[in-house]
Amino acid sequence: MNNGTLPMIRRRFTASLLATVAVSAILTGCRKPEMHQQEKKDPHEASTLFADGIASRPLVEGTVVRGQPRTDGILYTGTGADGKASAEFPWQMTAADLQQGKKMFDIYCYVCHGKTGYGDGMIVQRGFVRPQSFHTDRVKNAPPGYIYQVITNGYGAMYSYAERVTPEDRWRIAAYIKALQVSQSQEFATLTPEEKTRVAQSTTQPAITPASKTETE
Repeated sequence: MNNGTLPMIRRRFTASLLATVAVSAILTGCRKPEMHQQEKKDPHEASTLFADGIASRPLVEGTVVRGQPRTDGILYTGTGADGKASAEFPWQMTAADLQQGKKMFDIYCYVCHGKTGYGDGMIVQRGFVRPQSFHTDRVKNAPPGYIYQVITNGYGAMYSYAERVTPEDRWRIAAYIKALQVSQSQEFATLTPEEKTRVAQSTTQPAITPASKTETE
C-alpha cells in the first residue's frame, strides 16, 4: 500500500459516515408522529376543550369499581342501619364458616392472641406488645361488627388486615372469636351429657406405653 492510498481510504470513510448521519437526520425529522407523540392530557390536567377547564371527565352516574358492587353495608363495613357496629352477622354462620374462621384465625391471629384468645401468643412470649384478652367484659360484650372493624382497620399495635383477609373471612374470624368467648365462659354443669362426654374425652391423656427392649436398644 503506497502513501496515497491510506489518506484516500480515510476520506472515503469520512464521507460515507457523514452521508449516513445526514440521511438519518433527514429521516428522523420527517418521521410521522407515533403513539408516544400523540396529543393527550394527563388526569386532572387543565384543558380548554371543556367548560369546567379540566381534562378528566366526571364519572357516569351509576359507575362502580371493577368487580362486584358493594351494596351490602353490613358485609363490607360492619356497620348496622343505626350507624353502630352491627350486632348481627351478614348471614347465618354455619359449622363450615366456623371451621374457615378457625383456619384464618390460626394463620393471622394465633401468633399474637394465642390459641384461646388470652393474648398469650408466641410473639407476645418473645416480647411483642400483649393484645387485650378476648375474654374481658369489654370485648365479650362487643358486637361482632366491632371485631370485624378491628380486623379491617387495625387497633393499637395491630395493623389492618383488609388487604390480607377477605370481608367474608373477616366475619368468619369474628364468629370464631365469639365461639371462643362462649367456650371459655361456659359452665360445665350446664352442658348436655353428650357435651360432657366430649369434654372428658378431649381432656383425657392417652396412656403411655413403655418402649420395648428392642425399641430402646
